[in-house]
Amino acid sequence: MAPIKRKNPGEHEGARPEKILKASASSSKLSVPINEEPAFPRGGASILTPLEHKQIQIQATRDVLFEQSTGIKPVNGDFEDEENEEDKLGQAGSAPPKARGKRGPKKGKMVEIKDEVGVRIEGLSYKRLVPGSIVLGQVSQINRYDVALALPNNLTGYIPLTSISDTITEKVEALVAQDDAAGKEDDTEDVDLKSLFSLGQYLRAYVTSTQDGAASTGKARRHIQLSINPRLANMGLTRADVVVNSMIQASVRSVEDYGLVMNLGLEDTTIRGFMSSKEVGQNVDASKVEDGSVFFCLVTGLSANGNTIKLSSDRQKAGNIKKTHFVVDAPTVDSFLPGTAVEFLVSEVTHSGISGKIMGMLNVTADLIHSGAATSGKDLESKYNTGSKMKGRIICTFPTVEEKKLGISVLDHIVSLKANSATAATDAVAPTQMLPVSTILEVRVVKVEPGMGLFVDVGVKRVRGFVHISKVADGKVESLFESTGPYKLGSEHKARIIGYNSMDGLFIVTLEPKVIDQPFLFLEDVKVGQVVKGTVEKLMVNEHGVNGVLVNIAEGITGLVPEVHLADIVLQHPERKFKEGSAVTARVLSNFLEKRQLRLTLKKTLVNSDAEIWDSYQKLKPGLQAPGTLVNILPSGAVVQFYDSVRGFLPVSEMSESYIEDPKQHFRIGQVVNVHIISVDADEKRMMVSCKDPSVFGSSQREALKDIYVGAIIEGTVSEKTNDQIVVDLKDSGLKGLLPFEHLADGSNQKCLSLAKKIRVNQILKQLVIVSKSDSKRRIRLTSKPSLVKDAKDGKLLKSFDDVVQGAEVHGYVKNITPTGVFVQFAAEMTGLLLKSHIPEEATQLPEFGMRQNQSISTKILSLDHGLQRFLLTQKPIAEKHPTGKSELRESTPPERAISNAVDSVSTSMDDFTLGKLTKAKVTSVKETQMNVQLADGVQGRIDVSEVFDRWEDINDPKCPLKVFHRNQILPVRILGMHDSRNHRFLPITHRGKAPVFELSAKPSNQSEADSEMLTLDKVEVGSTRVVFVNNIAADCVWVNLSPNVRGRIRAMDVSDDVSLLEDLSKNFPVGSALRAKVTGVDITSSHLDLSARLGSARAPLTLHDVSKGMVLPGRVTKVMERQVMVQLSEALSGPVHLTDLADDYANVDPTAYHKNQIVRVSIKDVDAPNMRLNLSMRSSKVLSSSLPVIDPEITSISQLNVNDILRGFVKNITDTGVFVSLGSTTTAHIRVSDLSDLFLKDWKSNFEINQLVKGKIIAIDLELSHIQMSLKQSHVDKDYQAPLTFSDMEVGKIVTGKIRKVQEYGVFVVVDGSSNVSGLCHRSEMADRKVLNPKALYNEGDAVQAKILKIDQTKRQISFGLKASYFASELNPSSFLGMRSGNNGDDDSDEEIDGMNEVEVSNGILEDQKSSNEKLDSRNVQDLESDPEIENGGVAVTMENVENSRPLALGLGTVGFDWTGGLSASSETDTQSETDEEPSQPKKKRRRKAEIQIDRTGELDANGPQSVADFERVLMGQPNSSALWLGYMAFQLQLNEVTKARMIAQRAIQTINLREETEKMNVWVALLNLENTYGSDESLEDAFQRACQYNDSQEIHERLISIHIQSGNHEKADALFQAALRKYSHSPALYLNYATFILTNLSNPDRARALLPRALQSLPSHTHLALTKDFGLLEFNAPHGDPERGRTVFEGLLATFPKRLDIWNVLLDAELRRGETARARALLERVTARKIKSRQAKFFFKRWLELEEKHGDEKSQARVMAKAAEYVRVHKRDTDEAVS
Repeated sequence: MAPIKRKNPGEHEGARPEKILKASASSSKLSVPINEEPAFPRGGASILTPLEHKQIQIQATRDVLFEQSTGIKPVNGDFEDEENEEDKLGQAGSAPPKARGKRGPKKGKMVEIKDEVGVRIEGLSYKRLVPGSIVLGQVSQINRYDVALALPNNLTGYIPLTSISDTITEKVEALVAQDDAAGKEDDTEDVDLKSLFSLGQYLRAYVTSTQDGAASTGKARRHIQLSINPRLANMGLTRADVVVNSMIQASVRSVEDYGLVMNLGLEDTTIRGFMSSKEVGQNVDASKVEDGSVFFCLVTGLSANGNTIKLSSDRQKAGNIKKTHFVVDAPTVDSFLPGTAVEFLVSEVTHSGISGKIMGMLNVTADLIHSGAATSGKDLESKYNTGSKMKGRIICTFPTVEEKKLGISVLDHIVSLKANSATAATDAVAPTQMLPVSTILEVRVVKVEPGMGLFVDVGVKRVRGFVHISKVADGKVESLFESTGPYKLGSEHKARIIGYNSMDGLFIVTLEPKVIDQPFLFLEDVKVGQVVKGTVEKLMVNEHGVNGVLVNIAEGITGLVPEVHLADIVLQHPERKFKEGSAVTARVLSNFLEKRQLRLTLKKTLVNSDAEIWDSYQKLKPGLQAPGTLVNILPSGAVVQFYDSVRGFLPVSEMSESYIEDPKQHFRIGQVVNVHIISVDADEKRMMVSCKDPSVFGSSQREALKDIYVGAIIEGTVSEKTNDQIVVDLKDSGLKGLLPFEHLADGSNQKCLSLAKKIRVNQILKQLVIVSKSDSKRRIRLTSKPSLVKDAKDGKLLKSFDDVVQGAEVHGYVKNITPTGVFVQFAAEMTGLLLKSHIPEEATQLPEFGMRQNQSISTKILSLDHGLQRFLLTQKPIAEKHPTGKSELRESTPPERAISNAVDSVSTSMDDFTLGKLTKAKVTSVKETQMNVQLADGVQGRIDVSEVFDRWEDINDPKCPLKVFHRNQILPVRILGMHDSRNHRFLPITHRGKAPVFELSAKPSNQSEADSEMLTLDKVEVGSTRVVFVNNIAADCVWVNLSPNVRGRIRAMDVSDDVSLLEDLSKNFPVGSALRAKVTGVDITSSHLDLSARLGSARAPLTLHDVSKGMVLPGRVTKVMERQVMVQLSEALSGPVHLTDLADDYANVDPTAYHKNQIVRVSIKDVDAPNMRLNLSMRSSKVLSSSLPVIDPEITSISQLNVNDILRGFVKNITDTGVFVSLGSTTTAHIRVSDLSDLFLKDWKSNFEINQLVKGKIIAIDLELSHIQMSLKQSHVDKDYQAPLTFSDMEVGKIVTGKIRKVQEYGVFVVVDGSSNVSGLCHRSEMADRKVLNPKALYNEGDAVQAKILKIDQTKRQISFGLKASYFASELNPSSFLGMRSGNNGDDDSDEEIDGMNEVEVSNGILEDQKSSNEKLDSRNVQDLESDPEIENGGVAVTMENVENSRPLALGLGTVGFDWTGGLSASSETDTQSETDEEPSQPKKKRRRKAEIQIDRTGELDANGPQSVADFERVLMGQPNSSALWLGYMAFQLQLNEVTKARMIAQRAIQTINLREETEKMNVWVALLNLENTYGSDESLEDAFQRACQYNDSQEIHERLISIHIQSGNHEKADALFQAALRKYSHSPALYLNYATFILTNLSNPDRARALLPRALQSLPSHTHLALTKDFGLLEFNAPHGDPERGRTVFEGLLATFPKRLDIWNVLLDAELRRGETARARALLERVTARKIKSRQAKFFFKRWLELEEKHGDEKSQARVMAKAAEYVRVHKRDTDEAVS
């Protein structure tokens, strides 16, 4: 008998246990019976299966190829199945296994095999990641409901909301309960994950589950769910394991003034963490940290008693492990968890990784990636030495290995806990910023791992890319070789970035052409406003018809076209226009990434529009024009939708030049209208638009509108009359005014109407007064009321609040009438209130006081409120009070000058407030630029912000200097003068208006100096430094105040030395903020003051002589053109930035990304002093860092170019001779027509446009003439270019791939892929091995197929194809096209070949979790109840069993989901289409249709269940008593939102089900109660409940409804129903117990629950008291809000009363053990065994006691139990003997 072979245990990890015996972890020797498995079974047959034979053969072939290509002998000499293939890759290059043990003795004896096993170097992979694994990760994405965590080896896990911390979980549960009670859908809006986490944050995660599910594409979908709850992330840690410099995860328990109290999640809850506010980390405000936030912390110290652990989450501190902050020694190996930095001894170095030991006993390994071999490119054996000490950070655990080991990383960014950077640390740039995901680029292979993949150079320093072997090509690649093959070292390939793993520091790259050619990979790639092409995927239908179309624009990306965006007109039959599979061109309306929703439009007006895309309010300004869609029509106007969330309001007055009464008569929802912007408020996100022709209201009209003023008397010509007003053309202005009929006269309404009838069109009207005008709406209102015309002539017309004088008589007109008074309007839309009490008595008795709207009215000013600028009117005489006193007052103090309640308690008159007076003021309000104060009642003052501070150091917050002041604060002030509130001007103290506002100063220096003068412009000196305050922000400058009467200007570029702050001046320097500025220029004659806040470089304005080549300066964009951007450096210096100088990567060049007045950083490229010209550059390599990658080099002269150089440039001009391309600002190349393309272009000019980016090759250079000749041919540019196949390349028997171009009844036309439009016919007799009657049922246009050439007619140039499956049986297994494995067992895991670097979620080149999120559009918004998942491709049922009989190859190619070549245009078909496409011309004979046999398919109900109303009705006829069927019928109707029908079905069920079927009836009643609770009202639920109580057991119905309320979160209703039930059924013990449980668990009110027990004992019979009291005691133990001590008290009381009831002892014992109270349980057992109990009972308790000690005790405690038991036996025997004797 041959000995059994054994392998190293490390090699067998993860293998099948029935085939491989693992070695014991405790011994290096293994003894096994030799007769377990015969090595030579009887008959010589092999014990291996045929599949294993085949795998051995494949493995042997691979080993030979590997040895021939590399010269290295494979490490695996023995057979391993596919499951270990991944492990072999992890061991590539490791030391060969040691010799096996010798053959053992014969059968019946034991063989001992010695295994001296080395540590196996392996990386983390999906297979090794099991529930219970702990890993270190980095936050890579923050979603709405979960957080994505980047894990080592390109794995990604997800942290749901409920796996963050206990505090967050409780908050989410509370929100869910509240939202359920309110009937909301979104239950987590109040939990903002972005406030809890930050991108790049390191966290320790615990793997809770790994799922392999089936995605919709049929491929395996993997999902890793994580938890960062400290209870799980710190699992295994005890008090002793927490050592200084180790890392621990903690959640915020509470935020205190001095720091954060942290929850560590340890079993010992007495141990808490504390983190000082200074240790939270940079850029983190400890006061704003939310409870429940999770931090990954460094242990910095422990308190004296060890109960408080000092923590720090400062990553800079924790990552500094040069001298400290790493663990060398620990009490146990449990201290070493992922994230902790350690020092280890290197024990082995291979080319695939390193291994070592911590403390000489704990093994650690670093795989190929995390040992640095992948990124550095250096050989590990030369980089690291065996026996040396290194520092690294633990990144993962391997729970499945027998001998404990950990994964470690020595990568710099992980060791230092920083984000990986593509540049130096001082100028850190994220790799994805330099190379965004989805970028297409050229890569170079720098490292080849034969069975793993390729490491490539992506052009980003310090960061490489990785191409997994499954992503190298569209087909399967068996192996890769360094020196041979297309993917050898140094080879270059076209690639696409599909991801980035921040833990590995690697880009994830694919070389698959099918992925590279896709227009979009992710939803993020789709830009708003972009024109896209797609195919109709599905029509959405509701009860009104088609209400939308789903359009697929790329694999996994589907957009919704709403009904209003299907076409410019209303389609009567949209289903005829949009058929599934038809191609459409659409434009993206919006892309809501958070909800994964994409909205498109098919309106040609929008799709073909060249107008600017309005997708942001910030870039909009008045005057811009664009089309928009009407989404809502109101009586006052309409809402116009543009792109993204931008909307505008179209007033009815702006809809047309003509009068529109009802907008709905002229417009419809969904109509596209061209509008221009009237006004826009970006902050409020409001915009007003107009449909009127903007050219009608030109510059002359705008100037005229500015010139006219309210109160002017003009004349005009009547242009139009309507039902209630007259349109007047104002003379010599081109403006129009509106004159209502009521404003023609002061008299009655009849008089006004009579005058209106006499007015004719073209009549000239004189004596018209402008009563109001609106500049934004361009609206002017006129009046010809004689009273108002007279006031306008006399200057008495009220036009502003300053014109209002108390006691004056004024004339106006009625605006509105209310029961309490009348609102009277004057000019400029000023309004006063005439209260009812001030209307004559006779008028108050009349309806509406005898007045009408627009009626003329004469009143007097009763009183004024200057603060609110309101005034009251009266029609009654104003009585003069106390004439005698008044005269006496006038003699002493005029009444208008007297004041009261002065703040300084000294001043009594206005005359006391003189210039320079020191007084006091009370702050009434604090604004950005001033404080409004009160000197006395009715006496207002103002303190400008420039008159508050003396020095810059006195300002605490420069952005808001006045924040330190508050309302009602008393300030000492000095009077400086008066303030003109109308013009905001400073006035001398002698200028006293009707309502004076004093200008005051609160500067400390002004309160002490005897004579202080206000700063004036003539006192400002050039070069002096001043503290200034922002007063206004203009487009190109910032206006600042030095004092209330001195104002200066700072140019936008001189506001700060930090150019980054200049991007948003209003945000970084808000109005009111303080600046330190230097005076650069003073012009007293023109009152101009110039300053500069660039104190670090303040100097004279730049001139041409001050600049030199290479200087980097800030500039302001003054003009944006298609070919260049003009940038101003100073008032006298500006220059252009050409297209070629905008970016280092021409693909990112977009002049429209810049806007006027934007501040940018530029580099001086060239100075042409004689011509006074500058050339500027905004390339990042010029203005930021020269080390940044340059994709397109800067071409400054022809001498830089060489023949055969491949460059990119922009089309500069298109002529008849060819195309001119700009390679640089001064370098242009010419491309002849013959060099534009390898193919003949009929209309070649239509393929090019100005500023188009092209790539070409230099083919000729003439230095003398400075001529450059270039070619755009792909054969010149692409070295891998392959010429398209032609008809002559076709051979009989050749197998090709192609697309179905056309489907006819007699066959299909196929276009060969990669050909110059070579096509042929496949007759239906050659389409399948079975007879095909209808080709349209099998194929659609665009389907990808594989075909075999059967015949070629050279004369007619025709090709005949065959699609039968039998043609390809020997070529390829059809199941491979369907994504199945070729082998005997179809259930084999197809993903076992993926090693540790493969992605978790890969499907057809698309990241699976990205696809799944995109698929949510269908699953959430579209639900087709009548679709059959088995019916596809025109009604042919395709299953895995019959796939070989129904076009398997075509279906297989189709399932990939890619459009391999796209549809052929009509022009290409007519140009090069072969004659094969001609259809037979002979007429076909008509066939008589035979009657078809109708098949009864009702039997399918057994398998699928009822699928329609008819199905349910038919089944219920046979089973009328089945509540399951009735409930299914109700659920079916609820899915259709037919609540009423579901309710009716429940009533039918109750009436139909037999009375004896009580359970079935009860089920329906409960379902009805659930329905009413969810969809009905309180009244309908109460009605159903009362009827249910009548027909069923009332108590059970109460309990069922209570349960429904609890499950739906209606705790108040459940509580009320409990109380009602107790009043009715007080004899039920269970009801009392359930109510107590509900109160303790759901209401968290222990006192109420405990009060139920005395009440229950009074109501219930005595025989129930014991059981109920025991249950209440248990409730204290088990309920979350119970008190175990109170529960023990209850039980002790029972034991005192019933000491012999051993069941009570047992229940209490179980309760203590469940809570882990071992000591209490031990004491309880000792008490019960000490009592006199029967031997059988004693045996039971002694047995439980011994089990307890075996589990939690030691040998001594076990011996004590045995001694107690022996003592009991001895005493019991003695007592028995005595009793017998």
